[in-house]
Amino acid sequence: MRARIPRGTNNNAQNMNSMIRQAQKMQDQITELQDEIEARDFPVTVGGGVVELVMTGKKTIKSLNIKPEVVDPEDIDTLQDLIISAVNEAVSQIEQTTEDEMSKITGGVSLPGLF
Repeated sequence: MRARIPRGTNNNAQNMNSMIRQAQKMQDQITELQDEIEARDFPVTVGGGVVELVMTGKKTIKSLNIKPEVVDPEDIDTLQDLIISAVNEAVSQIEQTTEDEMSKITGGVSLPGLF
């Protein structure tokens, strides 16, 4: 008795191998981009330049500069708000940059768990 192999099976295997190669290439590009973003610095200035912050792509604060004129012992709340604003803006920039650049690789398809 002879086994029947459906027509086009070889073509399907080739297509599957091609898809696997494309997925591996995309995964490599994503990993490379993630490493690149993590190595970048994201500078932020708030309050008209009185607070300057630099955050890395790994979301760690690299530097924080506060101009003396914003340091008022009677108004600590404003200084705290400016620092929080700077940190939030830096995180937002990192996330937006990651999303924008990942969509160039993935063609806009969301890949849960990757970023």
